Amino acid sequence: MLPPPCPARRQSSLIINQVLSVMIQGRPFDTHLASSTTSIELLTLDCVCDILRSVPRHFFLSTRSIGRQNSTRHRSPLKQRNLKSESRKSQNETLLFGPAAYRDPKRVCLGLNKALEFFYWLETHFGFAHSEMTCREMGYVLARGNGLDLLWQFLKEMGRRDIGDGSVARLVTTNTVTCLIKVLGEEGLVNEALALFYRMKQYHCKPDVYAYNTTIYALCRVGNFKKARFLLEQMELPGFRCPADTYTYTILISSYCKYSLQTGCRKAIRRRLWEANHLFRLMLFKGFVPDVVTYNCLIDGCCKTYRIERALELLKDMISRGCVPNGVTYNSFIRYYSKVNDIEKAVEMLRKMQEMNRGLATSSSYTPIIHALCEAGRVMEAWKFLVELIETGSIPREYTYKLVCDALSSMGSGDLLDVELHRKIKDCIEDRYKNVKKVKPTMARKII
Repeated sequence: MLPPPCPARRQSSLIINQVLSVMIQGRPFDTHLASSTTSIELLTLDCVCDILRSVPRHFFLSTRSIGRQNSTRHRSPLKQRNLKSESRKSQNETLLFGPAAYRDPKRVCLGLNKALEFFYWLETHFGFAHSEMTCREMGYVLARGNGLDLLWQFLKEMGRRDIGDGSVARLVTTNTVTCLIKVLGEEGLVNEALALFYRMKQYHCKPDVYAYNTTIYALCRVGNFKKARFLLEQMELPGFRCPADTYTYTILISSYCKYSLQTGCRKAIRRRLWEANHLFRLMLFKGFVPDVVTYNCLIDGCCKTYRIERALELLKDMISRGCVPNGVTYNSFIRYYSKVNDIEKAVEMLRKMQEMNRGLATSSSYTPIIHALCEAGRVMEAWKFLVELIETGSIPREYTYKLVCDALSSMGSGDLLDVELHRKIKDCIEDRYKNVKKVKPTMARKII
């Protein structure tokens, strides 16, 4: 039995809901509201941060999906956004794509204004002393609401303040600006993130290696490798205060491999893979020790572009340097061999991973092999691998299971489908669907 919630936590949750209701109703944060507030002692630092964290969830998220996930995790845009163009299209009621397509501009504007009004209302009416944490959360709100002018003005004002009377600690630190650069990159505002990186000196902040890595990653997400390489070359200068580390090279290598297949031009694919391999050799030349993520990115890129010789060479080099391959490494080879219909080598990679205990064989490992066997007409072997997948405790994908069942039925071997095993697989798939349905209740599907 769970213990009852703490009374202080219950009262804090009540305060958060009351403040958010004031914001949603559009009521002003004025002297009258301050005089009617009797539980100001509950507005602690954590409570204020929770209120500011709730603003993007209530004002900025799209209303298109009814069963939207509660988390703010989403796929970042792969193109640089133009806020002026988006505003113009919204006013002219023109078709708009991207993250702002289903946002309500009036609601976003209301959330930005009310969050700022609440932030300053605490100072003027209650003497609340803001800290670096509350300033960071307020910056998150402005960045996620795409209020860039308000963000620049807010950071400029907070950058002039100190915590206490002339203390060394500041409200805007390098860590705060780095986090805001990451948020702007996730919102597709990469040029603005780069501008914030160059504005760090205005806020008396010195960029560190984490700030450089975050900016490079944001640039690579939209394919701006030219500026990303410029920052890397700047970090490689002799005596530079923030030299590049392993993560810096891993970001660029993984980005080159990821974007190598997003174009139909073979020359561009070869060029990006050459850049990735060149950075990998440069990384080794400078004495950096590549980790398993770096090797996995290169191996996966080589396997997807059918450069299996280079992928096998990287695997040998990986083992010789003491870097243990994992399930992601072997799954890249399994997908490649299954795609080129070399099923025996795919199975060999699967068995090697299991024998050496270098990763857990999951549905991602078995599915390519099962599909390749069905396409080759080796349905009985595909059924054995499906049963083996279930015995390991994994749940097959619905399409994979239906593919094997249809192939067995077409061959007249439908009697191999054990009733209890069929019911077990069906129940597992149904349970997984119910868990997804709690998040996406508007989904529809056909029952097996």
